[in-house]
Amino acid sequence: MSAATLTPRALYEEVAELLRQRIFSRELEPGSWIDEMKIAEQYGISRTPLREALKVLAAEGLVTMKVRRGAYVTEVSQQDLSDVYHLLALLESDAAGVVAERATEAQLHTLQMLHAELEAAAIPGQVDREHFFAINERFHMQLLAIANNRWRDQMVADLRKVMKLNRHNSLLKSGRIGESLKEHRAIMAALQARDADMAMARMRAHFASGLEAAN
Repeated sequence: MSAATLTPRALYEEVAELLRQRIFSRELEPGSWIDEMKIAEQYGISRTPLREALKVLAAEGLVTMKVRRGAYVTEVSQQDLSDVYHLLALLESDAAGVVAERATEAQLHTLQMLHAELEAAAIPGQVDREHFFAINERFHMQLLAIANNRWRDQMVADLRKVMKLNRHNSLLKSGRIGESLKEHRAIMAALQARDADMAMARMRAHFASGLEAAN
């Protein structure tokens, strides 16, 4: 992709997004060295915006900068993963409690429609795992949007980027799609019952199961 095809937003932001997607798709694998010269040539840019992009990704935890060695795609340890899931469980369970108490009927309907999409994407033998996880993420982000706390939203967005570094491991676990769907049904039932404590407990259980699948 040449610089001429990049969008009008700040060049380094566009480069950061391109690299972010290459990391999430495993084109750039965890632990791999990022060849700045090669990437700058591929995108038809100088190394200055590329280095600014790498700083953004380093701040998100997706890239690790090593002195005199350059930039590497971050390798997520089991402790890292446990810490990320622990924080996500705290933040998103809190959001679920808020939604159970305060969401309008229209907002709950929006969540129910997303859940219905999730059900449709989980037909046995026809599951597109990437599609399922995309809808799953939309559900979680919509729940956060309804809870309406921008500081929590930012923290969750950053943590989810790190979680995606290990996402393929959980995708491969047999039966995880079905388990995740069952957990989402339980979360929706608690939200629709306006039971904040139950919604929080079921969201925490959802993340506990997700961590187990990711190990």
